[in-house]
Amino acid sequence: MRIFVTGSIAYDYIMVFPGRFRDHILADKMHVLSVSFLVDSLQRRRGGTAANIAYNLALLGERPVLVGTVGEDFGDYRKLLEATGVDTSGAKVVPAEHTASCFVNTDLQDNQITAFYPGAMAKAATISPADLGATKDDLVIIAPNDPAAIGRYVEESTAAGVPYLYDPSMQLPRMTKADLEAGCKGAKILAGNDYEFGMMAEKMEISESDLRTRTPITVMTRGEAGSLITVEGKEFEIPPAKPEKVEDPTGAGDAFRAGFMAGYRRGFSWPVVGRLAALTAVYAIEHRGPQEHGYTIDEFLARYESNFGTSEEAESLRSAAKA
Repeated sequence: MRIFVTGSIAYDYIMVFPGRFRDHILADKMHVLSVSFLVDSLQRRRGGTAANIAYNLALLGERPVLVGTVGEDFGDYRKLLEATGVDTSGAKVVPAEHTASCFVNTDLQDNQITAFYPGAMAKAATISPADLGATKDDLVIIAPNDPAAIGRYVEESTAAGVPYLYDPSMQLPRMTKADLEAGCKGAKILAGNDYEFGMMAEKMEISESDLRTRTPITVMTRGEAGSLITVEGKEFEIPPAKPEKVEDPTGAGDAFRAGFMAGYRRGFSWPVVGRLAALTAVYAIEHRGPQEHGYTIDEFLARYESNFGTSEEAESLRSAAKA
């Protein structure tokens, strides 16, 4: 069983302005706004929903197949993912184009001005898990991406009976009721946070409880309150793991999905699946950047035990990693 991960693949350019944006914006001149901010720092970090999920799956001993479109500047990024254990054969280079890029400028009050350039991601619909031979025995993750690509993956997976996790999240504002109904119709798993579940339910004109019965499995994250996994109407309350520090929540949801899919693929019980996901998310929260953390399986299991106690199921990750 292979895990194909679709979604955005991007570079995040993080800047910090040593002041407050509001001090340099004139309310009575908003109609002719023209501002420039001299920043103190600039960092380029690896990001994108698909790449983040794939990276975390690899840390857990999986060999996920990353599917998406990238620019000619993807070379170093590819090498780092491959070194972690990600199969990047499904990352298609678009000639004369840049990898999708997100430019984030943050002031000292944590206000942000963001610009996103899709670049090669605009061509994401030109490659899919079906092109790479995905079958009913595999799993596909459909994460936020170019809308045309999401539509293609949903249609192909549903028609071929390929099980998939559906996670529209950041693309929800652009999605229609018909889009969401199509996505849920063939999905094995529906994932999102509590706010996103509320938005999906509103757009689909149903209640949240009804939404959680639209797919065989739903997983809803609730921040510090943990998460809720619903399987054929049965609910499992999952406690959160404890972070040693909180640096940056960016990428925590992607890491959670990776832990969830790793446990699901191995057939673990739902409480263990949820706890693996919760712990995987914590590592992302403790670092600035969604792929700046790392750990060995032994370190991961020791921390699992300190948070949730011993588990024979979780311990099986050790033998799988050695194999």
